[in-house]
Amino acid sequence: MKETSTVAEPIGQNLIKLISNLCFSVFVFSVLIFTVIAITYQPPDPWLESAPALTRLFTQTENATFSVDNSVLKTGEDMQAVSAPAVPPTADVKPITEEVIEKSEEKVSNMTTLKSSGCEDLQVVNCSDPRVLIAVQRFNLRLFKSIVFLEYQTPVNGSKPDECDVAWKFRNKKEKSWRKYRDFRRFKFGFGENCSYKIVHASGWHSGTFARRPLSRVNATRSGGNSAKVVPKIRDPEINDTIPTLGSEMNFRKGKYLYYSRGGDYCKGMNHYMWSFLCGLGEAMYLNRTFVMDLSICLAGSYTPSGKDEEGKDFRYYFDFEHLKEVASIVEEGEFLRDWKKWDRSHKRKLPVKKVVTHKVTPMQLKKDKSTVIWRQFDTPEPENYWYRVCEGQATKYIQRPWHALWKSKRLMNIVTDISGRMDWDFDAVHVVRGEKAQNKERWPHLDADTSPDALVAKLQGMIQPWRNLYIATNEPFYNYFDKLRSHYKVHLLDDYKELWSNTSDWYNETMALNNGRPVEFDGYMRVAVDTEVLYRAKNRVETFYNLTSDCKDGINTC
Repeated sequence: MKETSTVAEPIGQNLIKLISNLCFSVFVFSVLIFTVIAITYQPPDPWLESAPALTRLFTQTENATFSVDNSVLKTGEDMQAVSAPAVPPTADVKPITEEVIEKSEEKVSNMTTLKSSGCEDLQVVNCSDPRVLIAVQRFNLRLFKSIVFLEYQTPVNGSKPDECDVAWKFRNKKEKSWRKYRDFRRFKFGFGENCSYKIVHASGWHSGTFARRPLSRVNATRSGGNSAKVVPKIRDPEINDTIPTLGSEMNFRKGKYLYYSRGGDYCKGMNHYMWSFLCGLGEAMYLNRTFVMDLSICLAGSYTPSGKDEEGKDFRYYFDFEHLKEVASIVEEGEFLRDWKKWDRSHKRKLPVKKVVTHKVTPMQLKKDKSTVIWRQFDTPEPENYWYRVCEGQATKYIQRPWHALWKSKRLMNIVTDISGRMDWDFDAVHVVRGEKAQNKERWPHLDADTSPDALVAKLQGMIQPWRNLYIATNEPFYNYFDKLRSHYKVHLLDDYKELWSNTSDWYNETMALNNGRPVEFDGYMRVAVDTEVLYRAKNRVETFYNLTSDCKDGINTC
């Protein structure tokens, strides 16, 4: 009979197993907690930071106002979620796709075709033939991959018998708004198999001048002594930024309004303006009231050639007032005050008004107020008189800034589209931040050297293919600073397109009409806004920070 002996396992081996099991359990538990947080966390604002964190960032002691980077200026259309619909749900917009073109071909398949004999004798193209438009549609789909084509006009005769001018409406796939733009180009046609139409040559952006729809022009006169001054008023049918009226006295009395008096935000930077304006608009939406807004903006000196603040700028120069009217209940301040005074003059009982003299009165405390007007007054010293203070503290849980309501001006976006279209939507871009940051060696010790002409050439050659269209968005004032890049790329700068805001441009005439016949300067904010949007439309984008330099975007130790 064999003896069986049991050998006890060493204590150390059991201890190792216990520790490893415990560590694995902690690891699994940590992963589980991290996953739950990642799935459930939703930031309250599109800038992907909490409101208190942004407020701390924007209100550092430097000038007691925003100290963020102003070289890129985002608005609502830039911060929409990628999955957001590109067209409003109610819009009847059907993009022109290959399937749509095939259906069009089926409709014309029974038409009388050109005879196979005698194609060489055909020298005049029939631009009204549906097959001409089909050929253009196919050509555009093949060439412009980043464009969504929405609507075509019937082709018209060009300057020669074998040419047709064609106009269409479109949007860029990288633009998250549903705004439409126009292009019109000239095409030279030949004949392919069975005398079918084929495009021999396509001219560039806005070349098909005969297909351009003329802008409606209204002449208004202003009396001045014995003579009358003609004020041109250009009306683009795609833009409707007229000031809405309240209508009858009864309509005015039935309304509920939130009125913000001018505070310390006036003449601050545009990022500060947007942060505060959207706080007020967000509170109005929370209270279910119409927001009374002042269309007059004071442009901070950082955006003006003189370096001094400039008052009297129109909101509509910079932002899309038409879109704002569509998505928010607003009334212009002057219109509101006129109706208010008219009501008080014609009625013994004055309008019920709730005056709020401190931002410490929260929106939640005003939720049940029945007054016709809630009038927030900002008369305390800075920074207590900033509008955005209303949205701090507990209010962050209730007030959501409606970033979707604030888009860049359609007039500025037309310039963006024009610049991108002239490069046939096929370009790369580099964002070169210089200016004051490049001179501040304490906070950005390497920026100046890393964005020098030689350094740019060396860096970009490893990132951008040679002889590509290269758009440079920059705050560098010296135009010839980037000349060394011209030996490697087709360089484009904003100042290459000055005619788009010159005194012969649509932008010039349209903004002058808004300004009572006085010319409007294409200022620093407009330049940065256009630079930003062209940058976003590039196929490949190189940023200063994280691509060109190892310096931190906000200075040393902020990465």
